[in-house]
Amino acid sequence: MLAWIAIVTTALALVWVLTRGWRIAAIGSAYRSKVLCTIVFGSGRSIDPQRVEDVSQDSYRLLRLFRSHVDPAARTVTTSLFGLRPRTAIHRPGLGATLIYSGNSADLQVRVTTASLKARTTPGSSADLQVRRSTPGQRLVEAAFTEPNRKRLRRTRAIVVLRDGEIVAEQYAPGFSAATPLPGWSMTKGVLNALIGILVGEQRLALTDAALLPQWQPPDPRAAITLEDLLRMRSGLKFSEAYANFSSDVIEMLFNQPDAARYAASQRLDFAPGTTWNYASGTSNILSTIVRHAVGEPDYWDWPRRMLFDPLGMTSAILEPDASGTFICSSFMLATARDWARFGQLFLQDGVWNGQRILPDGWVSFSTTPTAQSAGDNYGAHWWLKLQPEIGGGTRAAARIPRDAFFAIGHEAQTLTVIPSRRLVVVRLGLSIYIDSWNHAEFLAELLDAL
Repeated sequence: MLAWIAIVTTALALVWVLTRGWRIAAIGSAYRSKVLCTIVFGSGRSIDPQRVEDVSQDSYRLLRLFRSHVDPAARTVTTSLFGLRPRTAIHRPGLGATLIYSGNSADLQVRVTTASLKARTTPGSSADLQVRRSTPGQRLVEAAFTEPNRKRLRRTRAIVVLRDGEIVAEQYAPGFSAATPLPGWSMTKGVLNALIGILVGEQRLALTDAALLPQWQPPDPRAAITLEDLLRMRSGLKFSEAYANFSSDVIEMLFNQPDAARYAASQRLDFAPGTTWNYASGTSNILSTIVRHAVGEPDYWDWPRRMLFDPLGMTSAILEPDASGTFICSSFMLATARDWARFGQLFLQDGVWNGQRILPDGWVSFSTTPTAQSAGDNYGAHWWLKLQPEIGGGTRAAARIPRDAFFAIGHEAQTLTVIPSRRLVVVRLGLSIYIDSWNHAEFLAELLDAL
């Protein structure tokens, strides 16, 4: 009997290992292909796809086992683990990188020709961003590119500091420049906030709107979720935001689902809408498909550029869609550090740019009003109001940051900081794979003192 129990236990363990390994192969291939496709064709970086640190260092060492092939003519990257579970990402001008699920790029559900998109390949003019450097501020920014702990590299790649809309400090790591578009990851959520604000200002959406999706109609309890609930991350939907767990909802949504919004919207309610806060990237992609429905097709894919990026001069900005054609507004946008700073300056100026109101009156105030359900009032409406502990939140340095500061924060410690009382916008982009290697609170506190 004991022998049979041992055999069954061993067989079950083997099945578990094989099942998990099969999933790791698929997710690892997808992550590597997507990241490399954005690096090579979006950022325009010349890299060795097998050695580039973005997919090989620190906690990404497992990805060294994967092999990637870059096809410059087809603008694709294909990755597999020893030939198993190959996944391909394709880059399209004006649309960026997208994972393919069918193996055929013709099946991508974007019913628009790239000729109709205002794709740009050069950085925006800095005519509206004057440069007036502060020597103490510049010295501090340059120090942020050093590595005080060789075991936990922070890998800062770009920093831009604006005061009164002028560049007072700016620095780039070797191989990067003011012309290099870089991913903001979850900083993209702040951009989504602005796009929704524009639609609210046009009265095409309202914060009280409910029954927001065709599958969320009475008597489905999800029909009670409002637009404001989604903006404030209090939808009540089940969603796990665990990046270290390859079985989590956020990993499944971003790297194993052709329609991110559909996957997120299919989740059950764990709590009554409006009662419980839960940071969830799935919520952002539900909002993204709501924007798509509100704008309509075929205008949708060029609409963010016409309504937001072009007025601000953000000519490097690219939102990347999933295979269904909906922008992954939880995570996938890239722009130069200067263009990310332009976006922050829009919020510093209460949604007005060169005398033109881009965001409706009161939208910035709404966005930065604490969500009561969030712990410590740390979250507004798709903007952070306090820094997370991993990057210095809750420390003495964080207490020195003015209370009116708000933040867009992304994977690997991407940060966009807006401090209205000090007339400051600070952009920091990098590859802090160990996110706690970058202490943003300490950097901001020292920068404020220097300026």
